Amino acid sequence: MFEKLSFIEEQYELLAKKISDPEVIADQETWRKLCKEHSDMAPIVEKYREYKQNKTTIEDDTAMMDDPDTDKEFKEMLIDEIKAAKENIERIEEELKVLLLPKDPNDDKNVMVEIRGGAGGDEAALFAGDLFRMYSMYADSKRWKTEVLNLSEIGIGGIKEVTFMIEGEGAYSRLKFESGVHRVQRVPETESSGRIHTSTVTVAVLPEVDEVEVEINPDDLQIDTYRSSGAGGQHVNKTESAIRITHIPTGIVVACQDERSQHKNREAAMKMLRSRLYEKMERERSESIAADRKSQVGTGDRSERIRTYNFPQGRMTDHRIGLTLYKLEQIMNGDLDEIIDALITTDQSEKLKAQAEELS
Repeated sequence: MFEKLSFIEEQYELLAKKISDPEVIADQETWRKLCKEHSDMAPIVEKYREYKQNKTTIEDDTAMMDDPDTDKEFKEMLIDEIKAAKENIERIEEELKVLLLPKDPNDDKNVMVEIRGGAGGDEAALFAGDLFRMYSMYADSKRWKTEVLNLSEIGIGGIKEVTFMIEGEGAYSRLKFESGVHRVQRVPETESSGRIHTSTVTVAVLPEVDEVEVEINPDDLQIDTYRSSGAGGQHVNKTESAIRITHIPTGIVVACQDERSQHKNREAAMKMLRSRLYEKMERERSESIAADRKSQVGTGDRSERIRTYNFPQGRMTDHRIGLTLYKLEQIMNGDLDEIIDALITTDQSEKLKAQAEELS
């Protein structure tokens, strides 16, 4: 199972020499690329070396056990050491299986998050604002950078829709399971009778996509400029700095009005369009894959109901993995690691199960 690990270790050592070479360091782009490869291999190599060390311990201790000159007391110590090493090997083998799973090529990318109020009118817009705050606080806790690309607010402090970028190491790997319909159950502030309402908000998490990955023909675009609305004083209303781009073949429309200059808004809108087109391509590709090969942590579809936030009971339930946590206040303040870790663990175990079935 671990035949390729010695080859990975050799490549790791070769890369270590390369990134120390002054000629390679002089070419910063190549050097950064090699450093990234070396860093990605490190967890696997370190775990493999731990595996080999425990194997060596068993071999050496077994040889000493067979030595007729080894006294009884020392043999007992060796038996305990062999037992501990065997237990370590079992644990390390499981950890290596996870580390060797094919990596999602988007995991290291920045993400674009779209949040839209769904069913429930003003209450849905208010909860959309709450989710935007939740993800922003989570990003802050990870020292990630957040940048709003497009924001449409309603008068009572809610958000009709918002698109924002989160930049940081591992952002997509942590947030990719957040796509779907988030349902809230609570008594709205405007509800005088104290009746609980149910509203929904749609979240879409898309990886930031390079121009190389998605080629866009300029002839396929209809670009409109208009005056921004919202905060910003007189400048906002006088200048047609907001940009709306329509991708004619697919009908996808993106808009950006958050930046002060038309150039920056156009740049941000193109980023949004590339991510939306990439999402469409990936969805079409995944639909062609057999159902048993898909990830079991939901479909990743923005229309799938994934989570319920029940405020009267102070609980959050993730319907895909059956996880319920009674710590809603902390979750709404950006404490998402327990949920995200559980989703990642489930995804990994399902992939391991699928891998085992393919090998059997």
